[in-house]
Amino acid sequence: MLEVAALRAGYGPIEVLRGVDLAVGPGEIVALLGSNGAGKSTLNNNVSGLYRPFGGSIRFEGEEITGASSMHIVKAGLVQVPEGRRVFPNLSVRDNLELGSYRRGKPHRAANLERVLEIFPRLRERLTQSAGTLSGGEQQMLAIGRGLMGEPRLLILDEPSLGLSPLLVEEMFGLIGRLNRQGLAILLVEQNVVQSLALAHRAYVLENGRIALSGSAADLARDPDLRRSYLGH
Repeated sequence: MLEVAALRAGYGPIEVLRGVDLAVGPGEIVALLGSNGAGKSTLNNNVSGLYRPFGGSIRFEGEEITGASSMHIVKAGLVQVPEGRRVFPNLSVRDNLELGSYRRGKPHRAANLERVLEIFPRLRERLTQSAGTLSGGEQQMLAIGRGLMGEPRLLILDEPSLGLSPLLVEEMFGLIGRLNRQGLAILLVEQNVVQSLALAHRAYVLENGRIALSGSAADLARDPDLRRSYLGH
């Protein structure tokens, strides 16, 4: 579905990504792992059309989308749930969710809203509440629900476990697994190495703007270099 080839990107004169190759197939969870500053969010922002790459190619379902507008990319079905949730704090939960179908999914808005509320029953109880008054975990549910309202073909989740309690992290990863079993392809961008590798089919490790390791998630979980770097043993 998603093919990234020799991607170079950054900000102004600073090159952050130095020739990244990455792919996500239909029905896969692919984890993109790396520490802060490795270039994970830069990759997301270029794939999502928020920035224009310096070079390389990004294709989605066979269509070249390198440098396309974010609106075009969302309409094609590539939807990102950004790091830090970024809900609209002064709008209600319902309004936040409905905004997710602004560019895509509008004809099925009512059915999609019902589906999201079945996935996240806590949001149903808070539909009229301002999003800014929700807990961190509830805001993360809202951000993912808003992404699902756009009927994504591929969902990019940028650090969905960030700032959540261990119990909510377990719940979040369980939810991601359920969405995938329903057929949704997911690019999971995370620092949480252990749980990401337990959930994903394949994984890439990004270091200093380059892919340092890639392969099946099970193989990477056993890789001694990755264990030393990220797990401390």
